[in-house]
Amino acid sequence: MEMSRYDRRGYATVPVKEGYGQWVETYEDTVEDLMDLRLLERLKIVDWSKASRIVDLACGTGRIGVWLKAHGVGELDGVDMTPAMLSKARDRGIYNRLLEEDIRRTSLPAGAYDLATIVLADEHLTSLEPLYVEAARLVAPSGWFVVVGYHPFFTMMYGIPTHFDGPSGEPVAIETHVHLLSDHVQAGLNAGWNLIWGWMKG
Repeated sequence: MEMSRYDRRGYATVPVKEGYGQWVETYEDTVEDLMDLRLLERLKIVDWSKASRIVDLACGTGRIGVWLKAHGVGELDGVDMTPAMLSKARDRGIYNRLLEEDIRRTSLPAGAYDLATIVLADEHLTSLEPLYVEAARLVAPSGWFVVVGYHPFFTMMYGIPTHFDGPSGEPVAIETHVHLLSDHVQAGLNAGWNLIWGWMKG
């Protein structure tokens, strides 16, 4: 669903690549741990230390990559469409390979990973199906795909898109789309994923 149906703020909106290119210098200071890292901490069904090869889709500055490495994952590759974000990720020295590509159509080899992640980025996709299909291509049959995103009802109820303060101090929104939980379930099942319930603890 288009964000315009729920937009209550009327922020100026920019495309994804442009928006994250502008946000890159303050991104780490504005994203709160409870939005992503705290949720990953509660995910007990995945044994991170047994993942020998991981792909971090929409890796951004490498924020999630740092968390993954601290929790014992093996070789880590990252994909993002924003050069400035990738530069920050590269400086961390934790990725084996970083690609500036569309996460829905990567050049990475099929079946090469035990685990794929995408965190706080699915709302920028017009459709979820290509994401789930690509993740299914990349991950080996017994592997995992972990998705952490904004709850759609938060966006629908409060009309707040992904946004940051621009150079002038005025809020700038990044192109945002609303995906219901049922949209994720359907896209995942259509791509061949098995959905596991009861995966959070705490």
